[in-house]
Amino acid sequence: MSLSNEELITIRRDLHKIPELALNEFKTHEYLKNKIEQLPQEHLEVKEFSELPTALFVHIEGSHPKRTIGYRADMDALPVTETNDLYYRSENPGVMHACGHDLHMTVALGLISYFAEHQPNDNLVFFFQPAEEAESGGKKAYDLGLFSGKYKPDEFYGLHDNADLGTGIIGCRNGTLFAGTTEVNVTIHGMSGHAAYPHKANDAVVIAANFIDQVQTIISRSIDPVKCGVITFGKLEAGTIRNVIAGKARIEGTVRGLTQDMIEFIRQRILDVAKGVETSFNCHIDVEFNQGGYYPVENDPQLTKNFIDYMEKADGVKFQETEPAMTGEDFGYLLSKFPGTMFWLGVASPGALHSVDFLPHEEAIIDGVNAIKGFLNYRMSM
Repeated sequence: MSLSNEELITIRRDLHKIPELALNEFKTHEYLKNKIEQLPQEHLEVKEFSELPTALFVHIEGSHPKRTIGYRADMDALPVTETNDLYYRSENPGVMHACGHDLHMTVALGLISYFAEHQPNDNLVFFFQPAEEAESGGKKAYDLGLFSGKYKPDEFYGLHDNADLGTGIIGCRNGTLFAGTTEVNVTIHGMSGHAAYPHKANDAVVIAANFIDQVQTIISRSIDPVKCGVITFGKLEAGTIRNVIAGKARIEGTVRGLTQDMIEFIRQRILDVAKGVETSFNCHIDVEFNQGGYYPVENDPQLTKNFIDYMEKADGVKFQETEPAMTGEDFGYLLSKFPGTMFWLGVASPGALHSVDFLPHEEAIIDGVNAIKGFLNYRMSM
């Protein structure tokens, strides 16, 4: 039989106890594999890949397939120390499912258990993805060629839990759901010297201050106010002691945009600013960008319209159209390769995503399973 609400909650708590960081989800992998192997196997196939050993693919053969529909659930946790006083709290010190991936995997298992028992019309591929929080696991899987043959989806879907949405609410929008993100690292090379002789040095702290100040005007003066972009420098290191002028500074930050074009524009403007500051201060500035797979999550127009149409009309489904968020998600890379839709599942947590007290309402699990299996059956009837 399909997994019951009580069984799904138990699974989520089991997974919550064994959080693992990106590319190290070995216990999680084995737990999922064991649960899947307990399901009816007549139309089901589990696939592992040595190239990405913690990933897990599940193929369910359709009775009259017209397409292959993909569904992704991420597996990894965060380097966060949990403060929730629970009997099923994290047993891995300093690691926690603070982004709800334990819940994501549980919903996917609920869907697999249903379709293993009720053969779908179309082929289904479930991708349990390692390394969403770091290391761009979706991009790794794509670059390794894992999405091939029967594991290549014609369309792809995935959810993310939302602490600010009411329990069980499905949230979505056409267009961009999540921003793309790019790390930016800046190294400024000046010249150190004695604090009493600034004219004989080239102060990297002053250069860094000017660079940061000018970069912040990119958002306020180079971008259309009705469009969105974010530049945040969260780390600045320079100098060793108060009476020595720093000869080197390092700045680390992040760039976010709702489209890849916006991210590329901001990247170019940062390089332009760096070149101008180099000239102004007679220094050298190295700028490095690292986006990996964290592209904007841009939902496919027609597939997302189908999704929203169903969710708005389906009995028992609570739907809410949501605004775009500036958080990042590497499902955006997969949506740049396969048409598809990402959506929210409300979990009404008192603690925010990525916080030490994130605590999703588990009632959302069965709501998510029911809404998604209903949509997939609807989609396969089209």
